[in-house]
Amino acid sequence: MSNKVHERSMEVEEEESSKKASPKIQELPKKMKKILNNIWKVGKEDPRRVKHALKVGVSLTLVSLLYLLEPLFKGVGNSAMWAVLTVVVVLEFSAGATLCKGLNRGLGTLIAGSLAFFIEFVVNDSGKIFRAIFIGAAVFIIGAVITYLRFIPYIKKNYDYGMLIFLLTFNLITVSSYRVDTVIKIAHERFYTIAIGVGICLLMSLLVFPIWSGEDLHKSTVAKLQGLSLSIEACVNEYFEEEKDKETSDSEDMIYNGYKTVLDSKSTDEALAMYSSWEPRHTRHCHRFPWQHYVKVGAVLRQFGYSVVALHGCLKTEIQTPRSIRVLFKDPCVRLAGELCKVLSELAASIQNRRLCSPEILSESLQVALQDLNSALKSQPKLFLGSNENGNNISQNGNSGRHNPYVSQHINKDTNDAGSRLAQNAVVSRPGTPRGERTSRLGPNGGVSFSRLKADTLERRSTAVTSGERRILRQQLSKIVVMTSLEFSEALPFAAFASLLVEMVARLDNVIEEVEELGTIACFKEYNTDTDRTDVEVRVEKPADLVVGVE
Repeated sequence: MSNKVHERSMEVEEEESSKKASPKIQELPKKMKKILNNIWKVGKEDPRRVKHALKVGVSLTLVSLLYLLEPLFKGVGNSAMWAVLTVVVVLEFSAGATLCKGLNRGLGTLIAGSLAFFIEFVVNDSGKIFRAIFIGAAVFIIGAVITYLRFIPYIKKNYDYGMLIFLLTFNLITVSSYRVDTVIKIAHERFYTIAIGVGICLLMSLLVFPIWSGEDLHKSTVAKLQGLSLSIEACVNEYFEEEKDKETSDSEDMIYNGYKTVLDSKSTDEALAMYSSWEPRHTRHCHRFPWQHYVKVGAVLRQFGYSVVALHGCLKTEIQTPRSIRVLFKDPCVRLAGELCKVLSELAASIQNRRLCSPEILSESLQVALQDLNSALKSQPKLFLGSNENGNNISQNGNSGRHNPYVSQHINKDTNDAGSRLAQNAVVSRPGTPRGERTSRLGPNGGVSFSRLKADTLERRSTAVTSGERRILRQQLSKIVVMTSLEFSEALPFAAFASLLVEMVARLDNVIEEVEELGTIACFKEYNTDTDRTDVEVRVEKPADLVVGVE
């Protein structure tokens, strides 16, 4: 009987476990599909990643032959695995990064081995005690000096990996030589295999589908200029569009992606510029290209991008200018934004085609658009300055909602929505007062007194009320404070929007100066009025061609 009960319980447990496991099994195809989609997306975004993966596979296969083939293995021995390790560590995505790490690793190993061999030569005929003291002192001095040199910014930026390899190799060889007599021979074999691995990496990076860091830096700068242009255009269009015509998701993505790349580009630009300085001169003139000046252009673009972020923030503020007021200034704002986008597109085309900027990059249309916006703002002084009558009412009474119909409408609406909880029958019982005594919330004229409403709210917070009631009170009070404090101007949010457009025009001059200086130092070709103007128009229509993936 007990066996049957036990078997029955086991069956029940198995059924329950199968029920729990079944949803996971059903979700497995979805997870596999998601993983495959992510893998496909990575390759589709930048096909060069597929090429780099194949190059690494081929390189690992070549160096593995040193260990797999018997004739080659006899030449290098067990040290063949160091060639495999070198390929894994050194072979990077771009040719500049591979050159930087490869040469650092090779030079670090060579110098460390030479220094270790010199120390071994000096202490070879000495006693064990003196030899141990000398090796210990050499390890201490070299370790302290190299570690201190790694703090120097220039060395840390360009040769930190080489210093690390030097320190590691020197200590391994020097300390091991104290007890192992053939350590110098082993060091020679490892150096040969490391040199073979570095050589294979350099050949694959420079000759087989080379990926140049300089080209990535060049294209990313062009993409950043075009992204800022698209962000400004999308911001202005969305700000003046009607609610029914908005496509929130697409517009938001376009705005955000446009300036996100610019703001996050500092570390990427510096890394690409450093790797570019290691690459061979593959230009026609073979002169030293000013890659570090691209970093300066990127810094100026980030300063410009902060204004674009603030402009995007104007679309998300809680207080918005009514559509009826925005439409008064739509034309000058749209034209000013259009001129800004034209200048940024011209700068992008200048860098992409490696030519100087147009002499008429700051056209009269930009100045005219600024003047028209200024005239439009001056034509509506009451929207931005408010009337003296309203200002006097605010200072005398402290409650502008009774003098401004627009504010009064919102205050009455907000207070009436919470009337059942706040001021039912215009009275409330206060804690600490005898039962039956009531305190009125009405002002002297029978209206809602804001000061009395605030005082009663603070008292209600000190009592045991529900969290939902406190939240409703806080929301209603915040709306009343906002409406009464901004009674003098409904167009204040638009003033911030317009001022940011003008600020971008002021910062545009710094961007133009840096791009022109880059063109002068890099010896860009002269501007051709006929061909280059047509090229700018084509590039504006196809900004997606400028987007590159940077590792």
